[in-house]
Amino acid sequence: MEVIAIQKSALDGMKNELKALLELTEKATQKYTPIFKEEQWLDNQEVCLMMNITKRTLQTYKSKGLLPYSKLNRKNYYKLSDVRALLEAGQLDNTTEDGFIHE
Repeated sequence: MEVIAIQKSALDGMKNELKALLELTEKATQKYTPIFKEEQWLDNQEVCLMMNITKRTLQTYKSKGLLPYSKLNRKNYYKLSDVRALLEAGQLDNTTEDGFIHE
């Protein structure tokens, strides 16, 4: 076992920094927890499976503004309610394989 000695002031400083970090983490958790409790969020793969579409078609829906999304850590998430609304709206009935809508 290795023993490392540090000054008490350095240890106290580390404790204070860890306490501040813990407080920031708790505040962030309190801020965003209600958002995720209110709504179920889906990732790209889940949306593609649910809608029976390709990733390219999903990208087209995003680009055309048909399906709103949120980005978190370079990953897209979609509200389940938005996906269901798009499916129920029937806007996809005239969508071709390439994801474009032809009227």
